[in-house]
Formats: sequence, C-alpha cells, structure tokens
Amino acid sequence: MSNPPKPDAVLDTLIVGGGPAGLSAALVLGRCTRRVLVCDSGEPRNQESARVSGYLSLDGCRPADLRSVGRRQLQPYTSVEVRDCAVEDIAGEMGAFRATLADGATVTAKRILMATGLRDTFPPLEGVKRLWGKGVWTCPYCDGWELRDKPVAVYGAGPGIVGFALELRLWTADLVLLTDGDPKLDDRDLAVLDRAGVRVIADPVERLEGDEALEQVRFRGGETLPREALFFLADAHQRSPLVEKLGCELTDRGTAETSSYERSNVPGVYVAGDASRRVQFAIVAAAEGAMAAFAINTELLHEERAALEAGL
Repeated sequence: MSNPPKPDAVLDTLIVGGGPAGLSAALVLGRCTRRVLVCDSGEPRNQESARVSGYLSLDGCRPADLRSVGRRQLQPYTSVEVRDCAVEDIAGEMGAFRATLADGATVTAKRILMATGLRDTFPPLEGVKRLWGKGVWTCPYCDGWELRDKPVAVYGAGPGIVGFALELRLWTADLVLLTDGDPKLDDRDLAVLDRAGVRVIADPVERLEGDEALEQVRFRGGETLPREALFFLADAHQRSPLVEKLGCELTDRGTAETSSYERSNVPGVYVAGDASRRVQFAIVAAAEGAMAAFAINTELLHEERAALEAGL
C-alpha cells in the first residue's frame, strides 16, 4: 500500500485477519479515511477449498483469488496498510490497545477487529485430513451443488446427525450415514432416516481411500463402500487465542458472542466473520466486516465530537 500509517501513529483500527471480513472492514474504514492496519497470518480456514460458493459476482472463484482481489481494491485507500504478519499479543483498553506483531513491531490502536476465523476439529479417521477439500467436506451449502446426484456419505452419530443427513438429501438421494459404531439414535430417528431413503451403516470405519479425490470408504472388516464425498459435522474453535485472551465471551459452538454490529462484550473489541456467531459463509463474513466498520467509524465520530465539545 502507498502512504501507509506511520509506525508511531495511533491507528483508528487494528484488524487481525485478512479474509473476507477483515478486508471488507478495511475497505469501509479506508473510504472513511481511517488509519487502519490489517495483519494477516496467511492461514485462512478455506485454504484447502477449491472454490468460494454463494458469493454474488464471485461465485466459484478460488479463495486465494478472492483475497487477492480484496487486497488489490484496497490499494487506492492510502490510510490502509496490509501486512503479512501475525499478531502475537494484544493488551490495553478501548482507545489505547497495544499489539505486538510477529515481526517484533508494536502498534497502538483505538479499536480492535478480530477477523481470525475458526479452526476445524477433524474426526479421528484416517484419510480425513489428507482428503480435506478433495472429497471431505463440512458445508453442503458450499459444496453440495457440485456433488448433486453423486454417491455421498455422512459421518457421525447421535441425534444431531439426523438433520444433517436429511439436509444433504437436497443434493443427492444416494446417501449413506456412517455412524462408525453405535448410531446413538432412537427408533424414531432410525425410522425417519429409513423413510427418507438414508441407509445407516454402523460398522466401524477403518479409513478413507483415494489419491487426488475420495474413492471409497474401507471398513475394519475389509468391506468397502464407493463414495465420492463425505460430509461430517465439524467442531471448531477460535483460530486465534487472542479472542479469549481479550476476554470475549464464547458461545457453546466456540464462536464469539457478539451483539449488534459485531460488538463483543469487551469495549472496543469487535469480532466478525467465522469467528463470530452468525452463518459461516464468505459473503456473510464480508457483510459482518462492513457492519463492524460502520459501527467503529460511528463510535470514533462520537468520541471526536465529544472532544470538540469538551474544548468549548
């Protein structure tokens, strides 16, 4: 970026995370001539994904391309800087947060926007990580369309998996639920799945097989089941420990509890994107970033007016 904020200048906002939420917030704040630093560790949650889905005007683009376009469109806004650098620590309070960057630099900011996303927790099943983004998925809204009418497996057990399996029927009727042991389902759940045409297999799963894409599921007894995709309900936790270190309250799902305009319970700290409580889509993350930026700018305007009035 040209003419970035001076190193000793107090930033209006430090944005931690350079995905759709962080870049969108930077764009809005840049248009308001606010001094902004975006720090990006370069580890996006969707880096293994083949595409960004459901993003109006950019549906199907590569995640890296979306971030590249976002950065390019920030270039005219000379009060915004983007650094490929993680943030290691943040302390202080609203108006005077002090952040330490991985390159050793320190910056002071009036507001903090955490847009660091989540980190998925994978089931302990051989082949899941290797085939992540190449046949193993968590979000049917993101990848179901490309797999319509294909042989698909759902992996998991317990009542919560029933709704997930029924949801996937929107895209394919060739659907099998793999519970890897006790389904932990009552007779009514099993009857609903049977009526929907979802076969339940409780045999223990050995591993997922395939080189560049998922080809089949192998069970411990040696049997195999051809599948082109497997979906599971992912547990996730905050990618950055700073969200909790700052004192942000978390929901039962591990996302930050935010109120209107992505405010956290900590004054001056906002959380937007997958790290917050809403739908975890790229386009929603971008919208949350814009909303947070609007609120941040409004708060700063109120403070600046109060300072003017105090001098009368």
